[in-house]
Amino acid sequence: MRYLSQRYSMPYGEQKGLLTDIGTEELAHMEMIAAIVHQLTRNLTAEQLEEQGFAPYYIDHTAGIWPQAAGGVPFNACEFQVKGDPITDLYEDMAAEQKARSTYENILRVVKDPDVCGPIRFLRKREIIHFQRFGEANRTD
Repeated sequence: MRYLSQRYSMPYGEQKGLLTDIGTEELAHMEMIAAIVHQLTRNLTAEQLEEQGFAPYYIDHTAGIWPQAAGGVPFNACEFQVKGDPITDLYEDMAAEQKARSTYENILRVVKDPDVCGPIRFLRKREIIHFQRFGEANRTD
């Protein structure tokens, strides 16, 4: 949502296209993560969720997918970080991609299931490419 929102104030066509492309791809990343979480939790009982510390989540969402941080903070529009200045926004985007990369690396340190690790490795690689593309865009604006 950050990149798709930033594109409206981006004055340069190439960078606007980049924000559109990466923003669209990031929606697919969210779909992949949601699918993984759903596959891992769809058959758990309320008791199993409670044993693992997810009782509050279960009470609010059952086994539905609700975007939130690992610490339980739900996603909100403050995550968009749109300033309207091309340089500021592109640097913010580069930082966001690095944060995503490090989150995926943390997941890989904790999770050992190959059916989870494979897609997470793919997503981590894409975040690195996005970081590089935003850096290139920042040098050309």
